[in-house]
Amino acid sequence: MRALLPLLVFTALSAGAGPVRAQSCDALVDKVTAETAAKTAERRSDYASFTAGPDMTLTLACGGPNLSSVGAQFRGANPPDHYYDLFGQAGHAVTGIDAAVITEAAHRAQATATKLRHSNVDLGGARVTCSAMVSPDKGPLTLCAVIENSNRS
Repeated sequence: MRALLPLLVFTALSAGAGPVRAQSCDALVDKVTAETAAKTAERRSDYASFTAGPDMTLTLACGGPNLSSVGAQFRGANPPDHYYDLFGQAGHAVTGIDAAVITEAAHRAQATATKLRHSNVDLGGARVTCSAMVSPDKGPLTLCAVIENSNRS
């Protein structure tokens, strides 16, 4: 029995990990909707998607502690300022980094992505990454994400 005790403790702790993660993602979904006024379109234990207008969507991927990401998609090559503002607000909800800092990083990354197809801007504790592409069925797309990392310096 003594040899089984560590296994039982591990099993009990593992069984509790699922709901804690789901609550954490639920909290992030609530933060994103509160900060952006986007409407939740799909919600799972570790992922959510949102509508934010006819040509804009958001996606949220919930990772472990402090390792989540939020993306903003725009159907078009030249997103309006509202796209960047919305992305900054969603990024702030997930990372805690000032929305204006995320917005400015997205502008820089997207400007470079139009020339190179993809670009990154590193922030303390997160990376903003943007891509510019043309989808055969959807036309021009702009995709940006802010991704937390474990380097919180």
